Amino acid sequence: MALATRSDLRNVAIVAHVDHGKTTLVDAMLKQTHSFADHAHVDDRAMDSNELEREKGITILAKNTAITYRGEHASDGPVTINVIDTPGHADFGGEVERGLSMVDGVVLLVDASEGPLPQTRFVLRKALEAKLPVILLVNKTDRPDARIDEVVHESQDLLLGLASDLSDDVPDLDLDAILDVPVVYASGRNGAASWNKPENGTLPDNADLEPLFDAILKHIPAPTFDDEHPLQAHVTNLDASPFLGRLALLRVFNGKLKKGQTVAWVRGDGTVANVKITELLATRALERFPTESASAGEIVAVAGFPDITIGDTLADPEDVRPLPAIHVDDPAISMLIGTNTSPLAGKGGKGHKVTGRLVKDRLDRELVGNVSVKVVDVGRPDAWEVQGRGELALAILVEQMRREGYELTVGKPQVVTKEIDGKTHEPFEHLTIDAPEEHLGAITQLLAARKGVMTTMSNHGTGWVRLEFRVPSRGLIGFRTEFLTITRGTGIANAILDGYDRWAGAITTRVNGSMVADRQGVVTPFALQNLQQRGIFFVKPSEEVYEGMVVGENSRQDDMDVNVTKEKQLNNIRSSTADELERLTPSRELSLEESLEFAREDECVEVTPTAVRIRKVHLDQHSRARAATKLKRQTIDA
Repeated sequence: MALATRSDLRNVAIVAHVDHGKTTLVDAMLKQTHSFADHAHVDDRAMDSNELEREKGITILAKNTAITYRGEHASDGPVTINVIDTPGHADFGGEVERGLSMVDGVVLLVDASEGPLPQTRFVLRKALEAKLPVILLVNKTDRPDARIDEVVHESQDLLLGLASDLSDDVPDLDLDAILDVPVVYASGRNGAASWNKPENGTLPDNADLEPLFDAILKHIPAPTFDDEHPLQAHVTNLDASPFLGRLALLRVFNGKLKKGQTVAWVRGDGTVANVKITELLATRALERFPTESASAGEIVAVAGFPDITIGDTLADPEDVRPLPAIHVDDPAISMLIGTNTSPLAGKGGKGHKVTGRLVKDRLDRELVGNVSVKVVDVGRPDAWEVQGRGELALAILVEQMRREGYELTVGKPQVVTKEIDGKTHEPFEHLTIDAPEEHLGAITQLLAARKGVMTTMSNHGTGWVRLEFRVPSRGLIGFRTEFLTITRGTGIANAILDGYDRWAGAITTRVNGSMVADRQGVVTPFALQNLQQRGIFFVKPSEEVYEGMVVGENSRQDDMDVNVTKEKQLNNIRSSTADELERLTPSRELSLEESLEFAREDECVEVTPTAVRIRKVHLDQHSRARAATKLKRQTIDA
């Protein structure tokens, strides 16, 4: 056994909370190393290539890029830096865990004003569990409300707290390295970084990212490998090419891969097959290009494996040594996804994937590339329970399917419970809220009704207060919309899974009832005008509705059946219809996430490529009444 080092290579992940500037920083790194051709047009946030990522402004999928650094700190020649841009949202934790399995260290990005937040804790914990060295990068130092010293202290306290928590699980954790974490100060948007702490609200005293590259070369270890060890390469991500079919992205841990080579493909169930590598691709900036070979430490893509999945190993056929599977946290939220069963199914024009077989095939395909999602059979041919990390992750899956032409019925999100010592336990969240001081009472009252317990409250003297709660995951379903309403859109809420605890009891998440259409037809302005005192409508004139469809929110607690298709009786008296239309209150348009939050237990969401509608599970009025009576009896008996 002889250990060797690849000094010309570094593998690093950039981890942070949502919107702390990871993708913008990677943009600056790519541009300053001249990774793109001079004539190439490069969009901002180039790594967010997914359409949904650009719309929502968040990273959903972990992606890698390769930067060739030739600057002043590359004393022994050019260094290839493989950078993994990971999501900052805990709902996409499976992507974070896959990204960290490919690298030898992390750059932890923290906002100079907001400081460490729940997702910062989540991604940092994963990095420490993997015993990866950390570089702390304080980003956005030029924010007017920056508080750099406090944020550095909070980040160091977080590191020490996590190290203390992990001392039993990871006994050989290097505490000296954690105490001596290097700190770089930066403004990713301006492409500037420095070792020197700037004044609050000012740019670093250096105009480029050289100090960051210096930190990566000094503190992220070069890949090491045993030059006598047989081939070992781990599949950590999947992609597809219109010419080559499925691509497996992998890191070579030992040995060498060559184009045309026959390797042992070890699947997750332990079966082994010998397969030939038809194409080997390396990465330069955002492009892949063919290469003849890849050595230990490199991150490459291979073709020739039609059914390869994440966690599989490529090994030497003469000496097969599989690598351990990638472990991800268990799902906490589930929802029922099935075919569209409404009277308007298939009538939207664009929805052409409406059968149960097509929906099941699509969910099975999601399992191949998304290790944090599970699909559970519920004994029905037209519906399946899909489990994931959080509400957002499942809503993103439904939105992707909607854009691909699927028509679905989606149930209200539920929590995944566990039986421990004969008692039902449910997932709890650690919720952090930043909001103006004047909303403190309303926020506390809102979360008290949802069984939330305040653990910390701090005021930085800026007019804003930070609150931390421990609250059941059930209490956060439908929370965001109500929270934004009471804080007038100014509040920021972030949550992360905080383990399981005893069932907290009944939670009322929505006080107001629904207005439900009592017949099929087309919505008329006359009907809406007469009913608008009763509540807020979700439908507009000329929109088609059906019996059992939720058309608005009632101003009272109970559901109310309404006729929104009623037409004005014609007579010989003239009236000014223009004035009537002006008096009609505009309807409220709900997004997919808002619809899932709004729905009650007896409601679900109809999702098509052209529309998102809330409906009752039982469309018929009499069936709903019988179901309600049955549920009331069960509650009394219990």
